[in-house]
Amino acid sequence: MNNRDKSIIYFILGLYTLMISWYYNHSIVWLIIHYIFWPVYLIYELLTGHLSHGMWKTIPESYFK
Repeated sequence: MNNRDKSIIYFILGLYTLMISWYYNHSIVWLIIHYIFWPVYLIYELLTGHLSHGMWKTIPESYFK
């Protein structure tokens, strides 16, 4: 994997984390904070189970309906 592929994946995961943040919080302040620390927030969401039981795909689908 070259650097371009890594940066695209990094960007997509960052956008996904922002979608998760907005889905659960609906706050601009929290969105900015989660944008700054998005890798930590994504790991937190995974470990606490907020993305289990199909929520990992339900959250992005909710934005495109």
